[in-house]
Amino acid sequence: MLRRVFKAFQYRNFRLMWIGSCTSTIGTFMQIVAQSWLVLQMSGSARMLGLDAFLGNIPVFMFSLLGGVVADRVSRRHLLLASQWVQLTCAFTLAALLALGVVKIWHILTLSFITGTAQSFGGPAYLAIIPGLVNKEDLPNAVALNSIQFNLARVIGPVLGGFALTQLGPTWCFSLNGLSFIAVIISLMLVRLKYVPQNTGESIVNSMKQGFGFIRRQGAMARLVVLGFCMTAFAFPMITFLPVFAKDVFRSGPTTFTFMLASSGLGSVAGALIVAALGNVRNKGRIALLMLICMGGGMAGFALSKSLIASCILLFLSGAFLISAFSMISSLVQLITTDEMRGRVMSVYNVAFRGGMPFGSVASGWLIPLFSAPVVVSANGLLLVLLGAYFLLFQRRVAAL
Repeated sequence: MLRRVFKAFQYRNFRLMWIGSCTSTIGTFMQIVAQSWLVLQMSGSARMLGLDAFLGNIPVFMFSLLGGVVADRVSRRHLLLASQWVQLTCAFTLAALLALGVVKIWHILTLSFITGTAQSFGGPAYLAIIPGLVNKEDLPNAVALNSIQFNLARVIGPVLGGFALTQLGPTWCFSLNGLSFIAVIISLMLVRLKYVPQNTGESIVNSMKQGFGFIRRQGAMARLVVLGFCMTAFAFPMITFLPVFAKDVFRSGPTTFTFMLASSGLGSVAGALIVAALGNVRNKGRIALLMLICMGGGMAGFALSKSLIASCILLFLSGAFLISAFSMISSLVQLITTDEMRGRVMSVYNVAFRGGMPFGSVASGWLIPLFSAPVVVSANGLLLVLLGAYFLLFQRRVAAL
């Protein structure tokens, strides 16, 4: 059983990249904890905290499409190496500024934007690299294992970050994050990739148009991009507003919030393990839509629950269904895309997937004061049920994959 779950680990290149990426992602979550605390401590403003998060994420929407074009034109390994070096430099710069006692809010905001810009180019390159690390039949397993490393980091990173912040201070958190990028850099130096970029005299705009044209010609691809956006727009606000449920529904504090967050994270790991065990299963589209429906039902049940134990169980199940659906849909996008178009197509998918998070959170945040968190989250869950049922029963191109 374990051999089936970790099948992609038989490939040396994938194993190296997985370990390096997991290490750097843990470091990134450690920095997020320390940086959020530092910004709030220095400014005393929740708005400034929101601005820092915005500046860290907005480059993904501004530059990812350009990053996808670049990933198809140059060495993806070199592009990813450049991204890691920039992020390493930003982490160590912030650590040095803090250690010297000269750090200002604008320093932090500027470094957040630079880091986000590096991620907007490194993200498409990394997504485009994954299929070249394994054989085609093992790609779904590789995508699922990639989801596992992210969600493990989402659980481990904040715990280590909180410990380092309280015991060592934020300077150490930033320094450890900087060191974590060395693992990815070493991995990239060791891997051997098959992809050779094609020489082209086309403009960047025409290259982008080719990416969108490829998505339009592949009938199911546009629907997969829409599903990626809707999943994050409707599902992630449940995680964003868990503190509201802990405080207003269960009349409790940070401990309850931590239990709920951990339940969701562990469910995500379990869901990714299940998908990894299934491997290159048939009817991926139908399974993904069923998982989407189950996720919506779990979200609605959580929103209406008055029992903390039941809520944590439903969060666990919702997290498992979310990552299962996401892994299946991501696998389908990768399998449909040709290698020469992979950077551009994955950048569009990445923009859609990442774009759903802030838009969904902003919309839900505006509605919650009007209707309450349980009503809004349960409505989001119902919308996911209806969305999955529509694609499963009526718009069947995804279900046929």
